[in-house]
Amino acid sequence: MPNSSPKKTYYRWWVMSFIFAIYTIANADRANIGFALPYIQKEFELSNTMAGLLVSIFFLGYSLNQIPSGMLISKIGVRKVYAGGMFFTSIFTFFMGIIDSIWAIKICRLFVGVAEAPVAVGSSVTINNWFPSKEKGTAAGIYLASSKVGPLIVPPLCAWIIMHFSWHYIFIFFAFPGLIGAIFWYFMVHNKPHESPFVSQAEIDYIHQDDKKVKSETQKSIIPPIQFKRTWIDSIIRTKPTKTLTTTRQVFRCWDIYGVAVGYFFMVGTVSVLMAWLPKYLLEERHFAIMSSAFLSSSPFLGTIFGNFLGGFLSDNIFKKRRKPLMIVSAASTSLTMYSLVYAPENMYLLGGLLFITGFLLSLGYSAFIVYPMGRADKASYPTAFAIINMGGQLGGMCAPFFVGIILDYFSWSAVFTTLAIGSLFCLGLVLSVIEPEPTY
Repeated sequence: MPNSSPKKTYYRWWVMSFIFAIYTIANADRANIGFALPYIQKEFELSNTMAGLLVSIFFLGYSLNQIPSGMLISKIGVRKVYAGGMFFTSIFTFFMGIIDSIWAIKICRLFVGVAEAPVAVGSSVTINNWFPSKEKGTAAGIYLASSKVGPLIVPPLCAWIIMHFSWHYIFIFFAFPGLIGAIFWYFMVHNKPHESPFVSQAEIDYIHQDDKKVKSETQKSIIPPIQFKRTWIDSIIRTKPTKTLTTTRQVFRCWDIYGVAVGYFFMVGTVSVLMAWLPKYLLEERHFAIMSSAFLSSSPFLGTIFGNFLGGFLSDNIFKKRRKPLMIVSAASTSLTMYSLVYAPENMYLLGGLLFITGFLLSLGYSAFIVYPMGRADKASYPTAFAIINMGGQLGGMCAPFFVGIILDYFSWSAVFTTLAIGSLFCLGLVLSVIEPEPTY
């Protein structure tokens, strides 16, 4: 039962803070492989291709479980599925630190990905359930910023652990925060706002102010809709009125969902390469010391935090819930910054600045990829729409590190960055091909 007080609570922002903290932990469990990778590669005598496969196998499990996770959340609710996903993510992370077989490590890494999939889907579904449409872009920006806090803090922590213990303890130490987070989520976050004892009716009405069903039942608390005003940018991004996707069948038959999913493939692929291979590049190709490499490895993810926050705000407030403009900016700018890394400066501070800018520009439109289906599908169909898009992204996360390993075995780092730049151009073309739905207010 919700809090019956007439005063409007703001518990949805507490929920957002829980998402931020727990998804940071989940992404730390995902990112820790990057700094451990050179040491695992040396201990088990792995080629770059096989090392890339170890990274990619996480995304195999993660991507393949996206749609099942979305369907399971639709059936039994986000609360139990989310908590269970975080719990098993931590369990399999722990086992990676105590086993001594490369095949067992690969199996555990696969199941870390399987277990983490509901956490990603559940975070987005929670935002969709707990926030009004005018705040969803900002909330999604905060959510995706948390996905970069993990990779930001992981390199220095991993460097410290390796200097004092061994790479095995990276996974052991990183497992415990997730177990605590899983328990905390189960008791503090309910499936819907009206199920929570911490939420007043006034906040529930505010959250559902643009929901037609709730409008008809709570007319006194609803603000009349504002007429959408077209501007010059709508001609460029192809803004059109669209029918809301209300069934799974409609979602699976919508090209725009697939276009955004394949575009997201290239964006997530680029991020996964930075997460998994940047420490090795800095340690072995550029010959930086371990702590210098750690802080440089954090630089792009510091940029992504600022970019996600700013991108979510701009998407909601400056572009008035138009999602494509910043998707276009990120795809175009990432192509340029990836190619610029072919000619990366030798100076540590200049290189750190370039990596920061790379992360910042990449992330400006990053949240728009997952917010886009919120404007196309209703709340019942949204988990499936999001799962398709996120599955596309995570397939990119699976493929890119593996292909980078192959490229490094036969070519060079210049070929890696050039390939990533070309991939970003493909993303730009796909984003341009989809329709921008006419926003509702």
